[in-house]
Amino acid sequence: MKIGIMGGTFDPVHNGHLALAKCACREYLLDQVWFMPNGHPPHKDNNKIVSTPEQRAQMVSLAIRGHERFRLEDYELKQQKVCCSYETMEHFKKARPDDTFYFIIGADSLFSIEQWVHVERLFPTCTVLAAFRDDKSSRSVMRSRMRLLRGKYQADIRLLTMPPVDVSSHELRRMLMEHADVSAYLPEAVEAYIRENRLYA
Repeated sequence: MKIGIMGGTFDPVHNGHLALAKCACREYLLDQVWFMPNGHPPHKDNNKIVSTPEQRAQMVSLAIRGHERFRLEDYELKQQKVCCSYETMEHFKKARPDDTFYFIIGADSLFSIEQWVHVERLFPTCTVLAAFRDDKSSRSVMRSRMRLLRGKYQADIRLLTMPPVDVSSHELRRMLMEHADVSAYLPEAVEAYIRENRLYA
């Protein structure tokens, strides 16, 4: 089975995440994409995560409902410690040796990935799919970066076309605080959950 891993805080999960997962399925013929909320992300100030782990898991569950290839993966949420990507992926690889894993990241992560803990142990566990906006300049810059990482780590890194969704979780939190219309960016069930539980208000 070919499995894509999308990690993140998902605070909140939004249509951009879903669109990217769909693109990964289409471009790389993935059988599943696992949405994996971080419990205690190592590269983010946990005090800036507004919703609880349980709320973020619930929002992901609502967002992916009806998408048969998508599933919630709560492995990192269950860990009572900071989770590093290499540890999580080594766990999955050991638990499911017959599956092939694709680790989906954004363009910004491609340029900061060498700052991750033991990135040299992450690359052997998976193919990295680096999302980018489809224009000539970004493609050229990213290909240059990929060549460097391939040469240094023998990493398998491939490009993944990013859909044109100009919104981030940070921006959505601001919009929700200001009671702006976010219906174009959030799955209907996720927006209803946020309103009902007064998240980000």
